[in-house]
Amino acid sequence: MNLKIIIGILLLSFVSFGQDSKLELNYDRSVEFAEVPLECIYKEYPNKLNQVLTDSTHLQSPKELHPIFYGCFDWHSSVHGHWLLAKLMNNNPGTELEKQVSKVFDFQFQVSKVQQELAYFQPSLNKSFERTYGWAWILKLYAELYKSPLNSEHKWTNNLQSLIDQITSFYKEFLPKLVYPVRVGEHTNTAFGLSLALDYSRVVGDEDLENLILSRSKEFFANDQGCPLNWEPSGFDFISPCLQEAELMSKVYSKKDFENWLGEYLPQLLNKDFTLEPGRVIDRTDGKLVHLDGLNFSRAWCLYQIADVLGKKGEHLVKLADTHVLSSADQVINSNYMGSHWLASFYVKALESRENSMK
Repeated sequence: MNLKIIIGILLLSFVSFGQDSKLELNYDRSVEFAEVPLECIYKEYPNKLNQVLTDSTHLQSPKELHPIFYGCFDWHSSVHGHWLLAKLMNNNPGTELEKQVSKVFDFQFQVSKVQQELAYFQPSLNKSFERTYGWAWILKLYAELYKSPLNSEHKWTNNLQSLIDQITSFYKEFLPKLVYPVRVGEHTNTAFGLSLALDYSRVVGDEDLENLILSRSKEFFANDQGCPLNWEPSGFDFISPCLQEAELMSKVYSKKDFENWLGEYLPQLLNKDFTLEPGRVIDRTDGKLVHLDGLNFSRAWCLYQIADVLGKKGEHLVKLADTHVLSSADQVINSNYMGSHWLASFYVKALESRENSMK
């Protein structure tokens, strides 16, 4: 065989292996990802409080207002940074990483700190704080802790329970009042908030919340047709309105009913030649523009989930999801803080969805 051909094959194999490694979570990569929140959950500034000042007592530092979730630039990013640590801890039992994260959680999830976090939500003007994006992420964090073999000894969920009870009561109060779903590509997207909360309800067995989410999801989305995916993405999207809705409904419907619904809502996903270009980012120092890296990961987790439900009819979507993950995979570690404080969580959530679809 010609030497140039042999070298070419070897180079292609090396590139392929390198790309494949970015779609897996081995121990070394888990440690690398964990370093991101381990640093930023204690980094108080810069900080975006996004608060309503009820009175002068709220003119305090982020750490005084939120003794657990004050780092990583904003409250919700701190929350899903803690979820990322919980996920990596659960994936690596008996390791130094598990030991390190468990010590962090013992320090973070103290009852006195949880009560102060809870107190922030008590004024009437703060009941909508982080609705429903941050709400969804803290439920996902709780569900991951709930599954941990270490939880019974360390009592993390016990300590967080009062805050979680408040968040679930907010959901149960708010969802019946929401006449129309929010269909944007950022934090207030209704489908995203429902999807993570639905997962939580099934992990912990909250049937009331589960049934409420199922009924509201059908009321909001059952009759949707022809979602304009070609209009996406908008300039600041980190969630795909069309795909996130489909991801949610894949959990709401049976396989047969979902396929029928998808045939009206996004029929192009059933076409094996369907393509979708990943989002492009020009300036990753801009906190809004870098959202498009997150979009690539969130599109991927939607496509993996949809593919899993569709079975053989959705196999082509896995490759498309992989393309989206790989397009932003190099922008997570050692990137500008405007992206690095949150993108690792989105990356790992995409890989979590990929792993689930491979089972």
